[in-house]
Amino acid sequence: MEPLIPRAAPPEASATSLITERLRLRPLVPEDIGAVYAACQDPDIQRWTTIPSPYGRRHAEHFVERIVPDMWEAGTNFVFAVEPVGGGPLLASVNAHSHTGVWAVGYWTVKEHRGRGHTTEALRALTRWMFTELGADRVEWRAEAGNVGSRAVALKAGFVMEGTLRAGLLLKETTRDAWIGALLPSDLGLPSRRPYLPARP
Repeated sequence: MEPLIPRAAPPEASATSLITERLRLRPLVPEDIGAVYAACQDPDIQRWTTIPSPYGRRHAEHFVERIVPDMWEAGTNFVFAVEPVGGGPLLASVNAHSHTGVWAVGYWTVKEHRGRGHTTEALRALTRWMFTELGADRVEWRAEAGNVGSRAVALKAGFVMEGTLRAGLLLKETTRDAWIGALLPSDLGLPSRRPYLPARP
């Protein structure tokens, strides 16, 4: 297989849409503000993610109208809305972000749409896009130790759990232990940009 070659420039939000069997992933737009605000009233989303708590409508407006477009343009964080492929309500949000040169994923699911595999399906499409379009060598998943819901989604999407990082996550101004997992291109049957030499057992 030929190695993957990353884009020379960040993908344009207006031209980016990922389609799966049941879902469409597209950049968040101002029309999503109400749905994002409503979803983020969920105490579990506020507990396990970095969003402000309490979460006001002004937070949703600033995030969707300013932060998301700026991050897309900078090529540092690509935030997608997840909706039914034929149109419908916001089901979840997934994102691909870069920290210290490593690509990682983040996600939350609207409470009433949990347990149907939507976020797992979206995450599989997102990670394939990260390898084929962004040129990622490795994609990480991190969550605060104890976030079993997020861990279950990551496992179903193919992530291999690698351990616990002490004080590996800063959340609500407190460092916390983090679970970490990763996905490699080979896990999805894709070529890698560089040769990989795993450690011998």
